[in-house]
Amino acid sequence: MKRRNFIIVIGLILVAGLAFYFSKSGILTKTKPSEPPKAATAAPEGPAAEGQQTKAQPENAQEQTGEEAPTVEIPAEKQQLIGVKTVEVSVKPLQKVIRTVGRIEYDERRLATVNTKFEGWVEKLFVDYTGKHIKKGEPLAEIYSPELVATQQEFINVLKWRSSSKQSEMLSKDAEALIEAAKQRLRLWDITDAQIRKIEETGKAERTLTIYSPVNGYVVQKMALQGIRIMPGEKLFDIADLSSVWIISDIYEYELPLIREGQAATISLSYFPGKEFSSRIDYVYPALSGDTRTAKVRFIIPNPGGQLKPQMFTNVEVKIPIGKKLSIPDDAVIDTGTRQIVYVDKGDGYFEPREVMLGIRAEGFREVIMGLKAGEKVASSATFLIDSEAQLKNVTPLGGHKH
Repeated sequence: MKRRNFIIVIGLILVAGLAFYFSKSGILTKTKPSEPPKAATAAPEGPAAEGQQTKAQPENAQEQTGEEAPTVEIPAEKQQLIGVKTVEVSVKPLQKVIRTVGRIEYDERRLATVNTKFEGWVEKLFVDYTGKHIKKGEPLAEIYSPELVATQQEFINVLKWRSSSKQSEMLSKDAEALIEAAKQRLRLWDITDAQIRKIEETGKAERTLTIYSPVNGYVVQKMALQGIRIMPGEKLFDIADLSSVWIISDIYEYELPLIREGQAATISLSYFPGKEFSSRIDYVYPALSGDTRTAKVRFIIPNPGGQLKPQMFTNVEVKIPIGKKLSIPDDAVIDTGTRQIVYVDKGDGYFEPREVMLGIRAEGFREVIMGLKAGEKVASSATFLIDSEAQLKNVTPLGGHKH
């Protein structure tokens, strides 16, 4: 009996203890939520509340309008690890250098062709191989022409008739007119005045006519052979004066807007290491090659020693000053194919991806048309690593050119 009462007393004590514990913890009490939490969700009042509203409102507006520039964080240690370098956007003089190859050609204005205006046969050949250097006035060949001999004989007969008709003034005038006509006919056949005087002095017709070189140069083509028959206008020799030569180069279509006649160029050859020739653009050809999408450009350089030979290849550099332009290094630009992006250093390890519009590429630099201003800093190395970090964090540049 005593044991039973003891157990009941112990149970009552436990129940009382649990009831006291739950009452203190609030589980058994039903209370309304306190007012302070309601105040936290309500709009604040007073000057302090107005200050909080003005501080929070621009952040929400930037998020809604998209004006806040996105950035990617690259800590200083990580920048040093991946080799990030920055450079200041500045205005500097740019120079575009167009490099191409050229080919030496004959100066077409110094080419000469030797032929005859009468039918005949080559009886003697003074120039018997291609490539021989000759001087102006040197004999090339002797041509026999029955028609030419007959014309000379007519000229000699008129001279004799003039001598026998000196007693008549009228006949003398007619004879002078006939003599002048005969001389003119010989001149039209390229008989020189010296040869005409010789015929007049000797009174004998020359059986063969000697053809002389009209220029100094090299015989680049020789069709004349000993004993062959030639027809009027048939080419016998091609002579090229190589005291100056042409350099013909190909310029790509996208570079043509920069090319102008008179621009300075430097020409070098692998055959003459360390030697450079200065020249200028003499002519830009009007046609474009459909296969290579290039236009031909011509340069002229002197060749007094004859060292430059046709069909040699050359290296050509055309330096074109563009003027002072806002520019950044070429390595600072990431070209996605649809737009060009740079990463602007915002300080404290933050970089902003920004879309830019670029112009001319010039010796490692790019002209900036839109998107940057002088004084800003952009990443000039490890840009692809920064871009990879930005892609992983889904940081993309704002659309358009708003900066």
